Amino acid sequence: MTIAVTGATGHLGRLVLDELRRARPAGSLVALVRDASRAQDLADDGVRVRVAAYEDPAALVQGLADVDTLLLVSGSEVGQRVAQHRNVIDAAAEAGVRRIVYTSAPRADSSPLVLAPEHRATEEMVRASGLAWTILRNNWYTENYVGTLQQAAETGEIVAAAGEGRVASATRADFAAGAAAVLLGEGHDGKVYELAGDHAWSFTELAEAASVIVGRPVVYRAVDGPTLRSILVEHAGLDEATAGFVVQLDLDIAAGLLAETTGELSRLVGRPTTPLVEGLRAAYAPPAFPTAV
Repeated sequence: MTIAVTGATGHLGRLVLDELRRARPAGSLVALVRDASRAQDLADDGVRVRVAAYEDPAALVQGLADVDTLLLVSGSEVGQRVAQHRNVIDAAAEAGVRRIVYTSAPRADSSPLVLAPEHRATEEMVRASGLAWTILRNNWYTENYVGTLQQAAETGEIVAAAGEGRVASATRADFAAGAAAVLLGEGHDGKVYELAGDHAWSFTELAEAASVIVGRPVVYRAVDGPTLRSILVEHAGLDEATAGFVVQLDLDIAAGLLAETTGELSRLVGRPTTPLVEGLRAAYAPPAFPTAV
């Protein structure tokens, strides 16, 4: 069985391939990438590297030749993902792929989460493809808050509009292990997995974790949406659209849309998910402060 992974040089795709390489011969794996130079280490290890961007249907069909199972890692370009994913799904069907596994978002078919619509549309296309399918609805990545820690190291604050909301995050490595378990295992066809960390943490807990990691007291300062938007635009330099998107994500967290803990991820990987402090510490790089002269 040949397994292909899209976005194979991205944060999640590369970790999935690391998991697969520990269990399968490298020659049975296909890495679909935009830039082959970023996958030289994979090629050197024997992984079949094929250049096929989400926007290139012909290259996708060629890249998926002789593939049995495909992991479609959702694209990162919000607003363009439905068209990109449609290209991959159509190419998979044309190339004769038997099974597709897709990384989606929590409760994508029913949630008002700002990220859900593109995932919902993709899930519908996957189900209509005629291929065997599995949906992995990944909660938030712990690493998404590394930048927050870097700011906290400078300011002593975490400023957010998340209220008392909680986030059931796990590390990318946790989610990669879950994806690999599904790709390599049996009995997953037609199933939807709601994957999340074992503990849903609050932003007060995030500030406590930040204090431990950055080595200074950090507090959580809760603000409302308009205040956060103003901070992001006037002080962080974000454009209005990006600031609005960030604010809405916080408001979705405040509404509890990322708080569900199901235990399905830890059951898939056969171990507890990585605790918040441990996951953040592994990913954190202290900001470079100017050196006095």
